[in-house]
Amino acid sequence: MPKNVLGLSPCFVHLDFTCPLSPLNEEHMLKRHEEWMAMHGRVYTDSAEHEKLFAIFKENVERIDAFNNGVEKGYKLGVNKFADLTNEEFRSPHISYKCQSFELMSNSKPVNFYHGNVTAAPTIVDWRKKGVVTSVKDQSSCGCCWAFSAVAAIEGITALKKGKLISLSEQQLVDYDINGENEGCEGGFMDTAFQFIKSNHGLTSEANYPYQGSEGACRKEEANPAATITGYEDVPPNNEKALLQAAANQLVSVAIEGSGWSFQFYKSGVFLGECDTYLDHAVTLVGYGTNSDGTKY
Repeated sequence: MPKNVLGLSPCFVHLDFTCPLSPLNEEHMLKRHEEWMAMHGRVYTDSAEHEKLFAIFKENVERIDAFNNGVEKGYKLGVNKFADLTNEEFRSPHISYKCQSFELMSNSKPVNFYHGNVTAAPTIVDWRKKGVVTSVKDQSSCGCCWAFSAVAAIEGITALKKGKLISLSEQQLVDYDINGENEGCEGGFMDTAFQFIKSNHGLTSEANYPYQGSEGACRKEEANPAATITGYEDVPPNNEKALLQAAANQLVSVAIEGSGWSFQFYKSGVFLGECDTYLDHAVTLVGYGTNSDGTKY
C-alpha cells in the first residue's frame, strides 16, 4: 500500500431550525448594520439596494439573536459576512460539492481499507495542534469547496510524512482540473481532484500559484509540484469506526449537507441536529473528541 494515501468519507450534518423573531429597535439595528458594513467593506449601489439588503440583514440578525438567547442547542450562531444574503443567495456560490445521495455513496466501497487494522485509536485527535493544518482559507464566491477540501487533506498528509507544512494551490485545481467531472467554480468532486493530482505528479504551492477566487487560464510556468500523492481511497460509508480510524491517522476529506440557514451563520460549538443524506458541501475533518458534557464530535 502506498505511503501517501488519502482517506475520503461522506459526513452528514443537518443545519436548520425555525424560531420566532424578536423585534429589535430600528435605530439600534441600523447602527449594527452600519458597523457590520464597515467591518466587511460592504458598499451598496443606491438607496433601493440598501433598503432591500438591510431588510434581509435585520431578519437574519433577529433570528440569530433569538437562537442564541433561546434554549441551549450546543452551538452558537454569529453575524458574519453573509448577514445580508438570503439562504438561497448564500447557497448558490458557496455550496458546490456535486450533490450525491447517501445511497449513491454507499454503492462505492473500497476492497481494502488502509486504516482498517487500527485497533486502539486515541480518544481525542486535533490535527491543528500537531502543526499539519494551515490557517483557515476563504473560497469567496467561487464554488470550489471540492478543491479546498482535497488540498487541505494533501497538505496534511504531506506535513505528516515530510515534517513540513506547505500551503498548496487550490487555484491550480480550479484552472487545470476541468476536463472530467470537476468544473472549476461550478462544483466538483474530491475523488477526481485526487486523481488529477496523482496523474499530474503533484500540486504546486499557494505562494507559487495564488488563489484568485475565479476560473483562469492554466499557468504552466507556475505549476512546479510542491507535493504529491501516490494514491487515495474512500473510507467505507456509514461506518463511524472506519471514519474514526482514518481521522486518527490523517486529515480526511469529507462531504456534508451544508445548505441550511444555521450553517450560513454557524459560529461555534457542536451541531446536534438531525442529519440529512444529501451532500452538497466539501470540508476537511481535522479531528474528533468528546465534550465535557459527553457530547461526541
